[in-house]
Amino acid sequence: MALEKITRIAGRAVHIPGNDIDTDRIIPARFMKCVTFDGLGEYLFYDMRRNADGSEKPHPLNDPAHKGAAILLSGVNFGCGSSREHAPQALQKHGIRAVIAEGFAEIFLGNSTTLGMPCVSASRGDIERIAAAVKADPATEVVIDVANQTVSFAGQTIAVSVRDSARDALVNGRWDPIGELIEGAGNAAKVASQLRYMSA
Repeated sequence: MALEKITRIAGRAVHIPGNDIDTDRIIPARFMKCVTFDGLGEYLFYDMRRNADGSEKPHPLNDPAHKGAAILLSGVNFGCGSSREHAPQALQKHGIRAVIAEGFAEIFLGNSTTLGMPCVSASRGDIERIAAAVKADPATEVVIDVANQTVSFAGQTIAVSVRDSARDALVNGRWDPIGELIEGAGNAAKVASQLRYMSA
């Protein structure tokens, strides 16, 4: 079964402002004692969203107006710090399908791409325009055109950028290397059966 070609992401957005938001803020290390990634969404930005007793702090993700948001807006160097793949996993498990920021840490971008979650770079001014539209109306639909590198919202369209290698992988359904290996297992077995030294 071929991987999904990810050419377009649409949904409501949530703005989490700030620069250098690192992976420990995205998913604190104490929540990484898991066998699978299931359930990590509950701990997304946990220390920013919860008090020590578990009660909620004021935070965009705790605002009912942003419940179900699929696109996250942020600042420079998003996902910096440790290389933990739990960070993009936590975002995805929470329901985030794409991130628009001024820039991304290299490893975070790669880990996100292998989940089929586009990381889209935009200027600070353009992100502020999207955030303003979302603040005015949280139901605003934001549409990311991955193939053509644009974002549309509230009657406006801006140019954005997606890393060439990531965009190629996403739009051509080649974003999951493990999935590709599994998909090609039959072909690999066929080739192996034709090699004399494999059957000796």
